[in-house]
Amino acid sequence: MKWDFFTTKELKPKGWLRRQLEIQAEGLSGNLDKMWPDVRDSAWIGGKREGWERVPYWLDGFIPLAYLLENEDMIARAKKYIDAILAAQQEDGWICPCTKEERPAYDPWAVLLISKVLTVYYECSGDERIPKVLCRVMKNFHDLLESGEISLFNWGKFRWFEGFVALNFLASRYDAPWIRELGRILKAQGADYNEFIPLWKRPLNYWRWDTHIVNLMMMLKHEAVSAELLGEEYTDNAETLLSVLDEYNGTAAGLITGDECLSGRSPIQGTELCAVVEQMYSYEQLFAATGDAKWVERLETVAFNGLPASVSGDMWTHQYVQQANQMSCEKFPGKSLFRTNGQEAHLFGLEPNYGCCTANFNQGWPKFALSAFMHKGDRIISCVPVPSAVKTEMGCVALETNYPFENRFVYTVEAKKDFVLVLRVPSFAKNALLDGKPAVPGMTEISLKAGECRKISLSFETEAYMEERPNGMQTAKMGSLVFSLPVKAEKKMLEYEREGVERKFPYCDYELSPVSEWNYGFAGDELLPEYRDVGEIPFSEDAPPVVLKVKAAKINWGLEEGYENICAKIPESRTAIEAPETVELWPYGCAKLRMTEMPMVK
Repeated sequence: MKWDFFTTKELKPKGWLRRQLEIQAEGLSGNLDKMWPDVRDSAWIGGKREGWERVPYWLDGFIPLAYLLENEDMIARAKKYIDAILAAQQEDGWICPCTKEERPAYDPWAVLLISKVLTVYYECSGDERIPKVLCRVMKNFHDLLESGEISLFNWGKFRWFEGFVALNFLASRYDAPWIRELGRILKAQGADYNEFIPLWKRPLNYWRWDTHIVNLMMMLKHEAVSAELLGEEYTDNAETLLSVLDEYNGTAAGLITGDECLSGRSPIQGTELCAVVEQMYSYEQLFAATGDAKWVERLETVAFNGLPASVSGDMWTHQYVQQANQMSCEKFPGKSLFRTNGQEAHLFGLEPNYGCCTANFNQGWPKFALSAFMHKGDRIISCVPVPSAVKTEMGCVALETNYPFENRFVYTVEAKKDFVLVLRVPSFAKNALLDGKPAVPGMTEISLKAGECRKISLSFETEAYMEERPNGMQTAKMGSLVFSLPVKAEKKMLEYEREGVERKFPYCDYELSPVSEWNYGFAGDELLPEYRDVGEIPFSEDAPPVVLKVKAAKINWGLEEGYENICAKIPESRTAIEAPETVELWPYGCAKLRMTEMPMVK
């Protein structure tokens, strides 16, 4: 069954999720327009700095963040940018900041991206200027592509499907043949990723469009967003493509390696942060288009592990790439370990390696929050059961929970009309109880009558277990959470200026050096959970809300050849050199330095 998203007027975050969004607003996301030249002085608003993807990327997350928090200052600042962009739209509809003569060489990826942002702005603000503006943008884009004056190339060619977010928006409002014609042009000029599958099985040490990790994570939703408009049958092509990507490049945290291009299954290779949030967005779109619960389960894994792992607790700094086994985040003195990234890509900072993630990571939490509930007809579904409340003409549904750190849920429902509430019990749930009665994994429908007010309780258990990883390694998991051995870090603050961009506290860079032992292997597979309170920082670097206790022993692990601050891909020895001890494993997203894939010791 297909599902529709609620708007920011209808859906609001609560509990730890709202606090996470508040932290984001107080950090880098909420301040880029004040201190980062590529947003503050962008050509999109008449300045001289970057006039391509960075302002649209930032607005794509900043806009829903502002409206979810009902932050009037942020809403006004978002409107300032939108007003400037609309005011600069040219007579023929072109909206990007370049001259008519520059259009053929201007990568049309920016057209696709700003068109998506305008739909986001309309859904949040209801600004009635947007449909007409967007119609002019896309009609002009159609005419330019059809005439051959411009064409898809580079990023635009490999991200053609991004334009369907706006095309679907327009198709629901206008009956114009050119909308579907533009869809067909985009697909015809765009890349067919099914042709690239052989390239994904053997990572290479050079840059390619067809193995670029952000392109690939965006690509997962291509059929979900385009099939209906194109009149094509949906085939679940994303599952086919993802299965290959995961088999040859998957990580323990549900991510795909890519720094920047596919990098194999080594736990010391990286995953770009842009890819993390684009993977989340693709999963959100895939669930909305199909109703298949596998996509929201995968979404949870990425959101609760990969996203918080790459961002500092205060959300002022982030990494360009994260590693599953990351015992140090120090600049490489010589050759970079990463296949196509530089020496600083794994530092926490303002724009390590490249600034795209600085702008783009902002969409992660706000769009995730908007996926908590969805609706269709007389049905409301609790997709990702995080603390939220939705208020519609059918009624109100509020969810109190600390999931994923606990597995207890209380829904308070007030029905204004007859409707059906759909609850999702995850596939990994054990001993589930719905209002005290046994429930099974899957979708459960509860019918509500107009005027009815009631509380609905759901609970289940999750078992902690070991998952096998390549080269005889193991990873601890429980529900949607991945667990790692935390490594205590010493932070070295780096304040400096480079190419006119200043790094100063709190948006400076940091190197993280290990100050505790990291060279462990598992000495048993009994994992004992211990539940704690969710604090002011949900994915705290100091006080995790839940831990697993396990026996572990030190081994001679060794360093990767040629490096002093990277553990070896595979341990030199799996024999214990000291007696086993009880250690704590933390949620992957809490442990900024961590060992996630470890061997069983001899």
